[in-house]
Amino acid sequence: MSNPIKLRKAVVPVAGLGTRFLPATKAIPKEMLPVVDKPLIQLVVEEAREAGIEQFIFVTGRNKSVIEDHFDRHHELEILLAARGRTEELEILSRDIPETGTISFTRQQDPLGLGHAIWCARHLVGHEPFAVLLPDVIMKSKPGCLQQLVEVFGSHPQANLLAIDREAEENLSRYGVVSIGEWSGNSCPISGIVEKPSPGTAPSNLIVSGRYVLQPQIFAQLESQQPGINGEIHLTDAMLGLMTTQSFIGVLHQGKTFDCGDKIGFLLANAAYGLADERFGHILRRELVALLSQS
Repeated sequence: MSNPIKLRKAVVPVAGLGTRFLPATKAIPKEMLPVVDKPLIQLVVEEAREAGIEQFIFVTGRNKSVIEDHFDRHHELEILLAARGRTEELEILSRDIPETGTISFTRQQDPLGLGHAIWCARHLVGHEPFAVLLPDVIMKSKPGCLQQLVEVFGSHPQANLLAIDREAEENLSRYGVVSIGEWSGNSCPISGIVEKPSPGTAPSNLIVSGRYVLQPQIFAQLESQQPGINGEIHLTDAMLGLMTTQSFIGVLHQGKTFDCGDKIGFLLANAAYGLADERFGHILRRELVALLSQS
């Protein structure tokens, strides 16, 4: 009996400029914007760790060195906290630091799209299935969204998996919308993807949600993929090409998704995580109620 295929590696594209959050992202990467007291990138890494990911590959761009610093030791800060007896903060910092050798960084020199960013990680991924997590999409659920995909992957190790969410019809033109087959529990085959369909033309109300498990053959598809809109290499186009030879499965996310690349989504994420925080959620709820009563 052969050993089951284990999902060990994750690619996290962090090269975007974050123009929708200017001026906040002029000097700070959008991935470092905080949801309560954790940056977006930290929440994504925690989700991946829960799903058993052992190796993280960050595809970076200019002015992203602070992300590397976040996942490194800060000896001066640790010495200061220890001297002041701040043991709780020290434990949090130690818990958040990945083990040596588990994080790699590669550079996307030109802004040629998500597909190109993933292609930049090809040598670090090698010839095995891998996860992709978009850092500006936060998935609040137990178990985490990637873990939900991993559970389906265990039964379909040769397939490509996409997290999908239901979306209101008036918003479908902002996302990639999937065509699906018959449901089996919370998963279904995907037969097509339409990127940002015109109003009234979407094949379903199910959108791709920023979590993927992809087979390594996607790299060859990206290698030969012709540039699309804005001269970029689009992951959706490459997946459509790969659908001719490999199966794709959609996994309906059981939880709440926050598009933190959007200002409203980011504010909602902070509200949701803040309200759920045992330390001060009750205070935040009280203050929000008071604010709403004054508006």
